[in-house]
Amino acid sequence: MADIQITTTQNVTINFKAAEIGERILGWILDTIIKTAYIVVVIWLLFSLTEIGNFLFQDVAGEDGWSMFALIIIIGSPVIFYTLLMETFVNGQTIGKRIVKTQVVKIDGYQAGFVDYFIRWILRIIDVNLFMGIIGLATIGSTKTQQRLGGLASGTAVISKKNKINIKHTILEDLREDYVPTYASVIKLSDNDVRIIKENYKRSKLTGDKKTLLALKNKIEQVTGEEPKVSSTIDFIETIIKDYNYFTGNM
Repeated sequence: MADIQITTTQNVTINFKAAEIGERILGWILDTIIKTAYIVVVIWLLFSLTEIGNFLFQDVAGEDGWSMFALIIIIGSPVIFYTLLMETFVNGQTIGKRIVKTQVVKIDGYQAGFVDYFIRWILRIIDVNLFMGIIGLATIGSTKTQQRLGGLASGTAVISKKNKINIKHTILEDLREDYVPTYASVIKLSDNDVRIIKENYKRSKLTGDKKTLLALKNKIEQVTGEEPKVSSTIDFIETIIKDYNYFTGNM
């Protein structure tokens, strides 16, 4: 399973796992079952409701070939545009992707939009529909981020949501709405500074490495010019991380 690094608009790098081929195929199978079920139900309804069926296929479609073609397009639209509409309105997921916990994301950290999903959808003709999906599978298997042609053209990839790194692994922190910051000078730190501080802080706290914790405290004081308002080194560093998130998140 390949790693995909996505740098968010907050300059936070988050590692994801690319969805495995098996997951993607299972999602496709589930979506295909849903689309097939729709077709079966529609056909059953048309033949069950004789008057409607006769009107559509004899009176309307029976006039010429174009009318029949238009009728097929109208009835089949939910199947034809299923993937495009679902990914657009369900944040990069179809029902199948949602069940297997995969999602389409932009690899540049921005939110995928309609144009991105449209490019993926239109290139499904080559990736999935032609040659029984062999082209798509070959492209996925030969690219570092496991992208098919549609993904390469749109700058998107399919990730496994089961392996998304938790917020605790980034510089981000969950803050209460009524959180009051203590150290305003934390804005002198950079995202990279805080990421290093947090990573070393968590590791040192877990192992009881007081020497490293003290070194972090001294470095923070040196850069920010702030003196701790608490006696505990751990409390000081935790507050610094939270304050940084507070100020950078409200700028």
